[in-house]
Amino acid sequence: MADIDSNYMRMALWEAKKGIGRTSPNPCVGALVVKNGKIVGKGYHQKAGTPHAEIHALQDAGSKAKGATLYVTLEPCNHIGRTPPCTEAVLQAGIAQVVIGMNDPNPRVAGGGAKYLSSKGLTVISGVLEQECREINLAFIKHSATGLPWVILKAGMSIDGRIAAAPGKATMITGKHSLARVHALRNRVDAILVGIGTALADDPSLTTRLQKSGSERDPLRVVLDAGLRLPESAKMVQQHSAAETWIFCARGADKKRRSALEAAGAVVKTVPATSEGVLDIKAVLKVLGGAQVTSVLVEGGSKVHGSFLDADLVDQLLLYVAPKFLGDRGVPLATFPVKKKRNDLARFKIIKTRRYGEDVLIEGRFIKTMQK
Repeated sequence: MADIDSNYMRMALWEAKKGIGRTSPNPCVGALVVKNGKIVGKGYHQKAGTPHAEIHALQDAGSKAKGATLYVTLEPCNHIGRTPPCTEAVLQAGIAQVVIGMNDPNPRVAGGGAKYLSSKGLTVISGVLEQECREINLAFIKHSATGLPWVILKAGMSIDGRIAAAPGKATMITGKHSLARVHALRNRVDAILVGIGTALADDPSLTTRLQKSGSERDPLRVVLDAGLRLPESAKMVQQHSAAETWIFCARGADKKRRSALEAAGAVVKTVPATSEGVLDIKAVLKVLGGAQVTSVLVEGGSKVHGSFLDADLVDQLLLYVAPKFLGDRGVPLATFPVKKKRNDLARFKIIKTRRYGEDVLIEGRFIKTMQK
């Protein structure tokens, strides 16, 4: 029976993945209705504020849902949000058994839906392919627990660890296959973040450009610019058809510059900064998390990478390594504000490597050191 449940849950996961990049701040959820060994209904959550996966699957099943088993990747909600509780719809449909992938990570409601359905006489099984169900909702899980977004540090670099040939010089290091993957990643996250150095050197659009026109979605564009040096003519400020551009500056930044950038269409936010003008990264993330941003893609540059790593605020690492050497005059992947002790070095567990053209992707997850 466990194998059967796992097989159906895997199919529910396929449904859930259809919503990746489109449901934030809600999770990606898939559901199946199975009766007499046949799938009679299926669905997935498509967008925040719209019906949940269970509702789509139950509507698809219609009267066949009575006495059937519902497979759902995330515990059905038992509270009223922007939509009615799914538990009531499950009961009204006459479902006999519910198989759940993972419990709701929100500490205020975790286990409530499963417990409620069980109290009404339904058979409830939890934890089927739990890790796989968690993997597609890492950003939702972290945001639910901490209020902070999931942080992905992404960089294209040479084999000797350089992200540009020289300071202030834009350098194309990785190939077209890696670039295509990066745009696919942008299509899935809520925000892209860069430092003012990268913004001035590259004048990037920070938009999503996919081969399949019309399928892309532009995430929020974020610039760390303590002194408000970004010109109003910057592409990301002028592209009003794309997502908003938020600029984080230090308290006391030039009011005229702020007014000029806001008049050009940017949104300017103020956060604390050190005496050296380094913005408080965690404060930035708190502002973004409070605005329901659940995932942030950090794309540089060297000082920004170092600031995030130094503050232990990176969750996932994506390094696209090209078979090139840029030498000791090149810009390093990360520049730390102070000399790091051996025990304080940020550590990652490599979980995956993959080839994209001539480049190699190294994916890692952050390991908090025992000393922190």
